Amino acid sequence: MSSPTVEDASVLPALLLFHRMSAGFYAATHTALRQRYRVLDFYASGEPLPAFLAAAAALPDPPRAAVIVGGRYIRVDAALLDAVPSLAFVCNTGAGVDHVDLHECARRGVAVANSGNVYSADVADQAVGLLIDVLRRVSAAGRFVRTGLWPVQGDYPLGRKLGGKRVGIIGMGNIGSLIAKRLEAFGCVIYYNSRRQKDSVPYKYFLNIHELASESDVLVVACALNKDTRHIVDKGVLEALGKDGIIINIGRGAHVDEVELVRALKEGRIAGAGLDVFENEPKVPPELFSMDNVVMTHHIAIFTAESMYDLRDRTIGNLEAFFSGKPLLTPVHPW
Repeated sequence: MSSPTVEDASVLPALLLFHRMSAGFYAATHTALRQRYRVLDFYASGEPLPAFLAAAAALPDPPRAAVIVGGRYIRVDAALLDAVPSLAFVCNTGAGVDHVDLHECARRGVAVANSGNVYSADVADQAVGLLIDVLRRVSAAGRFVRTGLWPVQGDYPLGRKLGGKRVGIIGMGNIGSLIAKRLEAFGCVIYYNSRRQKDSVPYKYFLNIHELASESDVLVVACALNKDTRHIVDKGVLEALGKDGIIINIGRGAHVDEVELVRALKEGRIAGAGLDVFENEPKVPPELFSMDNVVMTHHIAIFTAESMYDLRDRTIGNLEAFFSGKPLLTPVHPW
């Protein structure tokens, strides 16, 4: 990555930033952006979104690029693109782009890039960690020890073995493939569902999610979120998974019908869940808090010290490619 000198500061291109600092997680990326671009930071501005966009669009040199993090708060849609017509590139710092209207961007000639595989290994590790935790009751057993129950109640109830489990993975992309590779090493049998069967994948393919669930001990959700995959795990899929089944979700919260999931857990119709994402983040169904068979993390599967520096390099690389007229490193196109 190249870095501008001080005398370049007055001619730096403007850049829209829709990205919270998030407890310093993105500090390396923010620093690199401010060294190279005249950053127009929405969250630091304190302005309502319409006023912020109008002010940006009115600049003598209006922004041609935006950096955005996925989430519920900012959507790249026709309204945003209308407000800043100079925008020609959207750089998303996550892999998921469900908050970006890809078809509208393509129609207007607005290029889109995401983080590519920067986080893939970290998310795959988190998925496996959640599964082991649910099966072996690691977090629950830790609470048992910390609260002093071991000398009082004796041994904690047994967990379950990972090896030999039939794991159905919904979404065999970068992350799904890495999850499969890791679980194969534990002796798991891998099945999968994807938009289409992949010739390069040796695992058994299921076109029907219900059939995948009925043949699996564990379902791992690792697909992209779109109108076809919203609530892909619904009441029927949970019923097919059965009372000994486990759900792991490291995709998006809306992949799973959360109301039905809570109900299935309360009624013992599935055995447990490992959840890194939730349907109405940061709100989490309070019923889950007291369930020892549920392991939760706060949408942190992507976050490691190493991945944050990788993200910085990928984001700057995509921006430099755009501003120099070169091919993007990780372009995203409509399906």
